[in-house]
Amino acid sequence: MRRLRVIRGWQDLAAADRGASVAMGSFDGVHRGHQRVIALAAKAAGELGRPLGVITFDPHQRAYFRPDEPAFRLMKPDQQARALEALGVDVLYVLPFQNLADMSDREFAARVLHDGLGAAHVAVGFDITFGKGRTGSPEAMRRYGEELGFGVSVAEPVADDSGEKFSSTEVRDALRAGRPELAAAVLGRPFAIEGEVQRGRQLGRKLGFPTANVPLSDYVVPKFGVYATRTRLQDGRLVPGVANVGVNPTIEGVTAPLLEVWLFDFDEDIYDQVIETDLIAFLRPELKFASLDAMTAQIMMDAEQARDLLIPPLD
Repeated sequence: MRRLRVIRGWQDLAAADRGASVAMGSFDGVHRGHQRVIALAAKAAGELGRPLGVITFDPHQRAYFRPDEPAFRLMKPDQQARALEALGVDVLYVLPFQNLADMSDREFAARVLHDGLGAAHVAVGFDITFGKGRTGSPEAMRRYGEELGFGVSVAEPVADDSGEKFSSTEVRDALRAGRPELAAAVLGRPFAIEGEVQRGRQLGRKLGFPTANVPLSDYVVPKFGVYATRTRLQDGRLVPGVANVGVNPTIEGVTAPLLEVWLFDFDEDIYDQVIETDLIAFLRPELKFASLDAMTAQIMMDAEQARDLLIPPLD
């Protein structure tokens, strides 16, 4: 597989970093709708003999304009880069949004896409907006492409069987409702939380279920509760488990939501390592128990249910 190159900015680029066929958008989640846009850029890249690029923005426009809203991200930058690389993307252009926010849509097309990136082709989604005041549209992009000399393609909406258009909002709503399977159907893979394993009080280990604790940071917060999970370790191993997402109300002192995952049949020191945990199925809401014994008994039942879901029986 080709290695993805990440380029920050659009000014003063080397000739080798210009001239790609690019897909443009936020691509938070790189869901199946996003993949349709990237596929159009890939088609043009093949026809033109150009590299395949993706344009995204840092920070996300939503975080820039509405910084006080709850966390909403579906991916960390490293996860996004891996997902794009898996789709065959050659170069990821990360554009600093604070330097773009006051550009008109035409100025963006001329200065960034044409002059800066030298884009040979630009693929966008059917609902794209760009430029100050979000005045740019797919139709406007087509006009600027004709004027400035780059091709433009517009992806049609991709929908599920009910006609619901695939979107990052649909994924967030599914996760907040405790429906990770619906989120996975839109994403084309399970929603995954990545982070560094923190050192905690090791209470789980004392009670017989050692957990790896990962902060949710900027992720959208899924419905608090217990999930069947699969966790990727740094060495590539995929380990089934059961996890609580929430604040564990039985234990005092936990205020920020955490992912606390118990990896089955695993007893290695992974503190300070970065792990990535897929949420596979929602088992039950988070509960406050009358005692640690009651909590432990329920967690053992949760683990049995998760094992049944994740680990096929031997023939």
